[in-house]
This record gives sequence, C-alpha cells and structure tokens, in this order.
Amino acid sequence: MKIQSTPGITLSEDTRIPQVGYGVFQIRDYRECRTCVREAIDCGYRLLDTAAAYFNEDAVGDAMADAIRDGAVKREEMFLTTKVWIQDYGEQETLTAVEASMKRLRTDYLDLVLLHQP
Repeated sequence: MKIQSTPGITLSEDTRIPQVGYGVFQIRDYRECRTCVREAIDCGYRLLDTAAAYFNEDAVGDAMADAIRDGAVKREEMFLTTKVWIQDYGEQETLTAVEASMKRLRTDYLDLVLLHQP
C-alpha cells in the first residue's frame, strides 16, 4: 500500500520542502541503506536527508535512481539534502565536496546543502 506524500511548506522562490523527511544517519551498510531509502520513497517520503560524513550517499543515490527509473517518483518531486563535513569548509573545498556528493547521489542538483557542525 502506498502512503500519500507528506504535506509541505512553501519557502521563498516557490521552493517546497516536505514537513517530514527520512534521514539515514547510522545506516552505513550499503544494501540496508538502499533498501530502507527505497521503502521510504515507496511509502511516500519525499525528503531524504544524508551527509558526506554518513558514508551512505551512494546507497541513497542508487535507491532514488531506482525509484525514478521504475516510475515510482520523479526527481523534481524529491527534496534531497546533504551536508558538507568540517574538513571541506572553504569556498573551493566546499564546491569540490558538493560536486562529489552530487556524483555519489547520482543527481545533477541538490535541494539543500548544509554545513555539518558549523
């Protein structure tokens, strides 16, 4: 049974962020993370929260790519958040870290990037 997507809040510039999201902190096993994220998407979660420091961006990206490929969701329906770890602070370092995260997440854009432990 598919659960209806969670309600969202519209931010400035018509950006919509779901009120409830699925976080993957401490799900370091690739298969477990990929399975959990796909099940979350299938249940209606549209906000996924990860971080470079969680070492699971690849599993999150693969699960989301699978869901998109299978027609379960469109990328523009998802709100993808990741975080830049402290060793990557600084203009060029942050740009490099964000590009690496996007590659691992198999996406050409992120909806939100946070500084982890600012």
